[in-house]
Amino acid sequence: MKLFTTALLLILSFFLFSCISTKDVRYMQPNESLVINEEGLVPYNIPIYRITKNDILTLNIVTTPQGDAAQFYSALNTSSTGAGSAGAGNVSISNQGGGQGQGGNTTIYFNGLKVDSKGDVNIFGIGYIKAEGKTIEELTIEIQNKVNENFVDGKSEVRLNTDGITYYILGDVETVEIGGEKKAHKNTLTITEALAINGGLNRTIDRTNVVIHRKLPEGIKIAKIDLTREDVMNSPYYWVQNGDEIFLNTRSKNLNGFGKDPIQTLTTGVSLITTAITIYLIFTKL
Repeated sequence: MKLFTTALLLILSFFLFSCISTKDVRYMQPNESLVINEEGLVPYNIPIYRITKNDILTLNIVTTPQGDAAQFYSALNTSSTGAGSAGAGNVSISNQGGGQGQGGNTTIYFNGLKVDSKGDVNIFGIGYIKAEGKTIEELTIEIQNKVNENFVDGKSEVRLNTDGITYYILGDVETVEIGGEKKAHKNTLTITEALAINGGLNRTIDRTNVVIHRKLPEGIKIAKIDLTREDVMNSPYYWVQNGDEIFLNTRSKNLNGFGKDPIQTLTTGVSLITTAITIYLIFTKL
């Protein structure tokens, strides 16, 4: 009887210790550290993306009749589509879209505007322009000014962008369906949006210890965020940037097979204690 009581207490304590509480899995729980403005709103803290070495950009220059662009840009990189009237057309330099496969967009890779190891881009007819450290908007304005030197002002438009927001989610076998290279064709993307798009997190993931590697012109910045806290919305890492790597860590108790759900925890605990009692009885009879 005493042995049974001891085993029962061990099972109960083991069960309580191994179970996951709602605080472990709830997103954005209220806390006093959340910063709001005088209107009761959470201010946007969206970091500005700055171009880094080895980025690949899409460059499109929209002009009036094709002949204007053909005098300046390589015909090998242009394609014309009718615009409806007066023979106008769009001249597109460095085709975008299509070719999406494992590990990036092949069309962008072969035809995109590449930032070299010095941080420069080489545009046919313009030459080298420093790109590293600049925002997309700043580089667009600089290229537009160069184009205006060769076209009538107001008769061309430079459209420069990244191939959407590309990010990577890496976890263990429990996150196999959510992991991999991801792409969002949006101007902004929060980490909760990114996870929701990919089906969300299961209960084995440690939401308090999500690690993000962010590529900056100076190097790679490593940060940790806690998705269970409401004030995560004040963090610049709440907003996913192009090239971000998101690491999902599993709780240590789940790595041992505990805490995935109450029934599994109880079953595992009973099995371990039963085995221990059996071994004890065998040795006491020797």
